[in-house]
Order: sequence, then structure tokens, then C-alpha cells
Amino acid sequence: MMELTKTFTEFGTAGILKAGPMEKKLCIVEAVRTPFAKAASVLKDMPALELGRAVVAELLDRVDRPELTIDAVVFGNIIGPPEASNVARVIALKSGLPQTTPAYSLNMNCASGMLALSQACDLILSGKAKAVIAGGTESMSNAPLHFPKAMADFLTKLMRAKSVSAKLSLLAKLRPSYFKPVITLSLGLTDPVSGMIMGDTAEVLAKRYHITRQEQDEYALRSHQNYFKALHSGFYNDHLVPVFVPPKFHQQVEQDIGPRDNLTLQQLAKLRPYFDRRHGTVTVGNSCPITDGAAACLIMEEKEAARVGLTPQVFVRGYGYQGVAPEVMGLGPAVATPVAMKHAGVSIDDIELIEINEAFAAQIIANERLFASTQLYCKLTGETSSPLQEIDRDRLNVNGGAIALGHPVGTSGARIVINLYKEMCRQDLNIGLAAICVGGGLGGAMILERG
Repeated sequence: MMELTKTFTEFGTAGILKAGPMEKKLCIVEAVRTPFAKAASVLKDMPALELGRAVVAELLDRVDRPELTIDAVVFGNIIGPPEASNVARVIALKSGLPQTTPAYSLNMNCASGMLALSQACDLILSGKAKAVIAGGTESMSNAPLHFPKAMADFLTKLMRAKSVSAKLSLLAKLRPSYFKPVITLSLGLTDPVSGMIMGDTAEVLAKRYHITRQEQDEYALRSHQNYFKALHSGFYNDHLVPVFVPPKFHQQVEQDIGPRDNLTLQQLAKLRPYFDRRHGTVTVGNSCPITDGAAACLIMEEKEAARVGLTPQVFVRGYGYQGVAPEVMGLGPAVATPVAMKHAGVSIDDIELIEINEAFAAQIIANERLFASTQLYCKLTGETSSPLQEIDRDRLNVNGGAIALGHPVGTSGARIVINLYKEMCRQDLNIGLAAICVGGGLGGAMILERG
């Protein structure tokens, strides 16, 4: 039985399976992100709407053109903040955009930030917009705790009770178990179809593709080392937006909180498996941490950018989304990449730089093996040939990835596109690929091209 899900092959109004490049040229004019910080640390009091507001306000400051009209705001977000159910709309208004500006939020799990970018492209391609701000925001620190339904039922009955005696009778039935909280973050990271938490899917890939613990730890170390090389070279200087932390706004966060500069392979090797404690190889050290952060891009039609005096450097060439079985969700990049390449009208030989979100080291290595092996790719997809080829690690996640930076789930799809965009400019490369695996069994990919 084929593992590839064939029912999710088209997505978006632009028709992502259309062969060849898009008719309109879509450019990323500017892109920024907040520092990323481990959950429950320095950004814990900064809700998703404030993280998003920080990046949108910065974008507007950077491209300050009186004649520029933002036609829409689209934001990915997974842990919908109860105080801002349509977080994109709140972000837009708090950033000073006119009340007439439409804004909407979307949720495609880990690909939400990338989907927001491609939805922005769809709006422009359809003629409904010329300039769209799109990105993602996530405060995993503020994932709510829920009480069990029995507690909710109890409180409902208590509020409806009309007499003191009825209320006392109900209070006598109150049980300690009603106070046991439901951790919604854990629920959200568990696939309801396979019943597997995301770390368990990484264990599946490690076993299936014979990925050793040492290989995973070596890759994790590389992520941290590449991040600090990039940091010290100044790579993050121009697109990292400092934020002031509430409630007093005295503390300014300027750098990412999470990457470890002096990490060693020996330290990683001491960590115990976290998901399969007896036989597993996936640890907190070779997995991405839970993180807070936001990112956003201004996407425009090239002619509109020229009209308002902006000079784009990178264009969105194509994008695509594809499904896999939920228990091997980490393989999403390998199956989404061919869809994006077909939409962009490019081949794997054209791609000079690659960003793949690092949910787990095992997941990255599994994708490397699928890219390199026609046999493995065809076994997964049921195809007779592979459009992929071996990934040169010198071209993969050269500035570090989510294992070092963290994975604010609604944001990462936008963050990897920004990393790709900035590095393509720095190296003056022509074609780049950003790809991401998605909880629930999906993959997303986007192709960028230098102007």
C-alpha cells in the first residue's frame, strides 16, 4: 500500500500544479523576524499578537512609502490566542494599518507561515491585491491549560443552580480529578489520526531509514555551530527586530535565546532518549525546542514595487504542498519539493541553496536519504523515477536551523523562507528551495529566484 496521500495535490487559487513559472512576477521586498526564544523564557509575557505586531510595524517602517497601500495581511498561527481569535486582524490594526485593510489568519500546522506567504502570492496572482504582508506568529509559552470536560460540566450546572441548597448539593459532588489540567500544547503536538506525538514520528523515521543516534547528534551539533558562524558573521543583523518585553518594557531582547555556542558532541551523547525511552534515539538535544517568535514578509507584484520606488532582490518562483502518511510526517519536504519545482518550472539541478526546517535531526537525515535514493523515493511515492538528487550539506541550512533556533510552529515556514532569501542575496545565488514537514502528514515547499 502506498504511503503517499494523493488526495492533497492542489492547494490555493493559483493552481500550484500548473507547469512553468507564474505569469506575474512576485517579489519579496523586505523580510524581518523577532528573536526566537525558548518557551517560558524571556518572551513568555509577549503574546502572539504582540510578536506579530512587532514584525509588521518594522516592515512598515522599513518600506515607508506614502503611495504604498497594503491590500491584505495574512498570518499563520496554530495556538489561536483566545484574546485575538483572528490574530492577523488584531496585528494589522495594532500596527497602524487602516481599518479597511482585510486580514485573516490560517492554520496548516508547521507550514502555516509558508502557507501565509503562498496565500499572499495567490491574492496577487488572482488580481485581488498588489501588496500583501504575510508571515507567522506563535507564543508557545501561552498555550492554554484546559480543565477536563467534567469540570466544565460541573461549573455550568453550578451557574445554573437557582437555590443555595442546589449549589451545595453540587459542591458535594466536586472531585479532585476535575482539577487535573489538560495540557493543550501536548494535545496539539499529537496527531489525532495516528495517535502519535511528533517525536514518535521521528523515531519511526530513525528506525525505518537506519539513522543512528550519533548521526542525529552530529547533525544537531552542526545546526548550533552553523548558527553561531552566521551570528558572528553578521548574517542576522539586518532582519532581526529587537523587541521590548512587557509589562514594563524595560528589557530589550536583541538576540535569539536557545542556541548553544559551546555545545559538544559529548554533551549531546549524554542525553537520554525522550520519546522512546528504552530503545529510542531521539532526544531533546537532536530535536527542535519549543519556542516563541514571529516573522513577516512584504510580498508585491514587481510592477507595483517599481511604481512606489522599491527595488526587489528576490522573487517567488513557485510553491506546492503534498501529503504523506501522518506517522511519517517528517518526509513532507521530499514529496512537496517536486510539486513546487513543477510549479516553478525548474529542476533539482537548478537549486543552489536549500533550507529545510529542522523539526528533528532524524527527519532531516531521512529527507536527505530520500533525496539521494531513487529507490527510497519511489517506494514512498509509488512513482517510477525520482526528480530529486543528493543534497550537498554545504548548501543545506548553512546558517543553522530549528534545532538551534527553535520551532515556533506557526512561524517557522516564514522563517526558513527569510533565511533562504537573505542568504541568496548574500551569496548572489539564483535559485533556492525552502521546505518544511508538517504535523498531520503534509509537506510544503517554496522556490525563490534572484532578480
